[in-house]
Amino acid sequence: MLDFANKPRFFLDVERSALGRPWRPRLDAAGEAQALAIAQIAGLPDLMARVLAGRGVTAEQAEKYLDPTIRDLMPEPFALRDMETATARLVTAVTRGEKIAIFGDYDVDGATSAALLAEYLQACGLQPMIHIPDRVFEGYGPNVAALRGFAEAGASLVVTVDCGATSHEAFAEAKALGLDVVVFDHHQAPEILPPALALVDPNRQDDLSGLGYLSAAGVVYMALVALNRALRQAGFWSGKAAPDLLEALDLVALGAVADVVPLAGLNRAFVVKGLQAMSRRRRPGLAALLDIAGADGPPRPYHLGFLVGPRINAGGRIGDAALGVKLLMSRDELEARAIAEELDRLNRERQQIELATLEAAEAEALAALGLEERGAAIVVAGADWRHGVVGLVAARLKERFNRPAFALSLNGAAATGSGRSIAGVDLGRVVRAAVEAGLLLKGGGHAMAAGVTLEKTRLGEFRAFLEEKLAAAVALANANAALDIDAALAAGGAIPALVHSIERAGPFGAGNPEPIFAFANHRLVDVVQVGADHMRVRAAAGDGQIIEAIAFRAARGALGAFLGDRRGQLVHLAGALAINRYGGREKTQLRLLDAAAA
Repeated sequence: MLDFANKPRFFLDVERSALGRPWRPRLDAAGEAQALAIAQIAGLPDLMARVLAGRGVTAEQAEKYLDPTIRDLMPEPFALRDMETATARLVTAVTRGEKIAIFGDYDVDGATSAALLAEYLQACGLQPMIHIPDRVFEGYGPNVAALRGFAEAGASLVVTVDCGATSHEAFAEAKALGLDVVVFDHHQAPEILPPALALVDPNRQDDLSGLGYLSAAGVVYMALVALNRALRQAGFWSGKAAPDLLEALDLVALGAVADVVPLAGLNRAFVVKGLQAMSRRRRPGLAALLDIAGADGPPRPYHLGFLVGPRINAGGRIGDAALGVKLLMSRDELEARAIAEELDRLNRERQQIELATLEAAEAEALAALGLEERGAAIVVAGADWRHGVVGLVAARLKERFNRPAFALSLNGAAATGSGRSIAGVDLGRVVRAAVEAGLLLKGGGHAMAAGVTLEKTRLGEFRAFLEEKLAAAVALANANAALDIDAALAAGGAIPALVHSIERAGPFGAGNPEPIFAFANHRLVDVVQVGADHMRVRAAAGDGQIIEAIAFRAARGALGAFLGDRRGQLVHLAGALAINRYGGREKTQLRLLDAAAA
């Protein structure tokens, strides 16, 4: 945590920006000294040294940080509780040629996890079954009907990925059916675990591995490392080539970025190496989806989070939930292209449904919060809201109102939906408490996202429960809210070469914050709305150099109003730098996050 006593209170003297928050320097006095040491000892440019110091990197760590390797960061897989038992059971299944069924979640992390495991088992000569549940008719997690189907199809082992940590009823049925169950999950688990042969989850309460930041795909990858080692030791790969697990990191990277897990430590290495694997375009499905989505240049986290991820998720939200796994596993370019085109179509349909639902949800939220927008959390519900978009709507509400938000779909007597939280407020913990209190029929998740099911007659009780449990945490989070600035730049200095240099400290995301730069005293030359809700800005420095900026989803909010009112005026701008590629040329663009009067 930064020590505000040892650094200037405000960056560029901005105490209250267009979005109502102070700007603060990311580096305190100790951080400034660390940046100087990095520049001198590691021989890096001052700006890069500031970026690294702001992310806790020391001068001694700088070189390895800029080129992270799996070998250096991979822990012993058996450090995960139950991993040894899970590995032994999988070795038995592989060597005996058993029928294995894989049950995955319907989001990107579930699809990548299922594809990772299935591809490895196929390389072992098995033909695993894969089941991705229908979001509406089956809901989240393993269900009794699916497990009975596995048993009837001759499966002897069921492996759940990105789900299963709370599946008591389903696993009791599996036991009765004579099915062994192995779980690979990363969601917060209850104290009393469901009856599985092995439940590998770094977020179970008795796991001491310290790997709770992994995505489900990351947990499955750890399992494959353990399984591959065990099969080698058993002589299974004697005389034949084992799968190249490094090439599978493209799936791990996609799962990590799409599930917004912290891009630090092992996760960061997974994403760095996974993006390199993805750039080789050996997976037809990913190559086709990147092309259809209009990804420019080599794959970047932005492409995974905002272009690829939403399209794969669209299958689970409003179409065939299994399309994502089919795409990722396809080796036929024509088939991959067809699936990618269908996912792209579904994503466009999803966007229209989401927009209509969001309008209704925002109106309900404003009515509930009142003119002063009071309240620690938002809970909105609608009878005609699609299950597949309520999580996205909750995320939009969270962004607009800066507090945890739940959006629920009413279906008969039940309300089912998703919640999204703000930094510093653990939503998963509160949802588990609501389950334990008997308020929810079902619920689970992690700090930033959760899913719930409750009787619709208890929506008022749920709102009151959240208000009681979250008020203090939300107030503290808002009190500490500030935009941390890494450094000041001018338009003329924001060239593509600088952006490429900074990208070496990435990939940026949760746990490895994107560098934020302030542009002081730039004149707003042009401000126009583009699309439904975005703002495009051109700003000039004192020497006439221009920086182009885009403020996403800002047109209807305070930032859009601020920019529109100040055409021709001097302002301070703050945001993250990116490369805009068009016609074979590269241009720097500022992704505008905030602005302030100069």
